[in-house]
Amino acid sequence: MFEQVLAEVEEQCRAERVPMLGPDKAKLLASCVENAKPTLIVECGTAIGYSGLWILRVLKNLGTGRLITVEIEAANAERARANFERAGVADLVDSRIGDAAEVLKTIQEPVDFLFLDNNKDGYYPCFRAIESRLTSPATIVADNVGRADQMADYLEHVRTNYDSETHWFESRRRPGNRRQPGNQRRPGRRDGMEVSIYRR
Repeated sequence: MFEQVLAEVEEQCRAERVPMLGPDKAKLLASCVENAKPTLIVECGTAIGYSGLWILRVLKNLGTGRLITVEIEAANAERARANFERAGVADLVDSRIGDAAEVLKTIQEPVDFLFLDNNKDGYYPCFRAIESRLTSPATIVADNVGRADQMADYLEHVRTNYDSETHWFESRRRPGNRRQPGNQRRPGRRDGMEVSIYRR
């Protein structure tokens, strides 16, 4: 049932143009979770639960860990909760509604994995809101870093202070990826994910 729900959510995201990672980035995120074996993951930007499902599948397989996911749009959060229920992983997730930077200030438990995929100019405020609860080390994954101008403060901070690596992906949905006469591929826009290891 889980795989069916995941496939349905991916299809809904594509049909409704709901922002989502897509399978390539989701696999990187899942591998980061597998490597970290976190006790508590905080996700900023639930949408309708696509990335959350990838995270929760890993946690279920590991047999440990929980997810707190934050979404500003109540309707999206309700859809995500329903998807988690249908997929059989609702017991592993705490879904919260509100501005992520404000909600993160209310979390008191140690956080050893942070996933940033909300409004891009909110990455640094979210990081600062949860920083005092981050374990050392903690894994931080940030999506959409191809739009670096929108999160310059965050990227400058993690790249200057921590072990941080950018993973690049060719966008599959950009018009620039269409083949041109002569079967030449016009250069498409790249996007990336920043994986950082936070240490005090």
